[in-house]
Amino acid sequence: MSSLRSPAAPSPLDDDDLLSEILLRLPPQPSSLPCASVVCKPWRGLVTDAQFFRRFRLRHRRTPPLLGFFHRGSHGLSFFPTLEAPNRVPPGRFSLQLDNHFRLLGCRHGLALILVLKPPHLLLWDPVTGEQHHLANPPRLDLTKAAVSGAVLRAAAGDIQVQHYKVVLLAADNKDGRMLACVYSSETRVWGNLISMPNPSGVYVFKPAVLVENSLYWLFGREVSLEILEFDLERQSLAVVKLPPGLDVLPLDVDIDSVLEHHDMCTVMRAEGGGLGFLFVPYYTAQAQLWKRNTDCDGVVSWGLTRAIELDKLLSLNLKEIRPIHVLGYAEYNNMLLLRTDFSIFTVQLESLQFKKFPRIGDWSFFHPFESVYTAGHKQQWVMGS
Repeated sequence: MSSLRSPAAPSPLDDDDLLSEILLRLPPQPSSLPCASVVCKPWRGLVTDAQFFRRFRLRHRRTPPLLGFFHRGSHGLSFFPTLEAPNRVPPGRFSLQLDNHFRLLGCRHGLALILVLKPPHLLLWDPVTGEQHHLANPPRLDLTKAAVSGAVLRAAAGDIQVQHYKVVLLAADNKDGRMLACVYSSETRVWGNLISMPNPSGVYVFKPAVLVENSLYWLFGREVSLEILEFDLERQSLAVVKLPPGLDVLPLDVDIDSVLEHHDMCTVMRAEGGGLGFLFVPYYTAQAQLWKRNTDCDGVVSWGLTRAIELDKLLSLNLKEIRPIHVLGYAEYNNMLLLRTDFSIFTVQLESLQFKKFPRIGDWSFFHPFESVYTAGHKQQWVMGS
């Protein structure tokens, strides 16, 4: 008597829709999709599809790897990679030829916001796809002013074909004593109303914005003090946030122009557990102090020191490297610092305290972390809202 053998059940991996959902959950490292593509022909067909890559990039937009940092090169923007092989992005992969009349205002959600000074206008650049958008100047806001900053961010997840963005432009009008802000939306294609607040003291320079929950925060210098400027994205309002007591006034024995220009002691950051944080490295020590702004049940706001990191011990610095330690950048999604000594550059992940050491390359004038999803060898396609 012969037994009847039932047909084998189909494998879940034979279902393209289910397989696609599985592959979307691969880690967003540059080597993930290329490695998956060599498994078999069906996998290669899925991960090299342009629509799949858009979905992959969109899914990991809030958890992107830190690919590296942008800095001013001899012929425009240069890229300094921080990942190791096989995820390392070649330095020449993200380059933009510009003359010396520009400023990189910030990077976020895979976009870079650039202020071109001749003629004055804003350039939005996607380094992964190479796509560029030139924005008209906001009405009644002079981009030639020295104290100008800005930030870019993607809109909430939605249509995978077009991802709208917003640009927040900030300017300190020292002549009229006003702080000015204006918001551009790619969805409406126009600048919003001008937002202003009193600016009683002259602002010298802004540090790149940090996105914390639903607000953008800039650390800025005015005269001999440092303060934080908050822009609430929902209310579209400006406010000044005072630093922890004792940290808002620069030491008298420090070269003020140098400190304000390079912001080499501190940075705004995302605090542990959420909310606004602040990191400060005293000029003549190697101890990084992490502060958090708290609000009690009565609405009283105060700062509290959460912990301190002995950078000299963590990084095994010698006596010549300890003073000073410069805080050059902060990657908000990876919670990572970029530090510089006289001899080396370090990245430090603030939760795990894992760090990497790189040779120092020249005297860079600014550093901007680039956190984005990039797939090595993939034909990148992405559509920005215009």
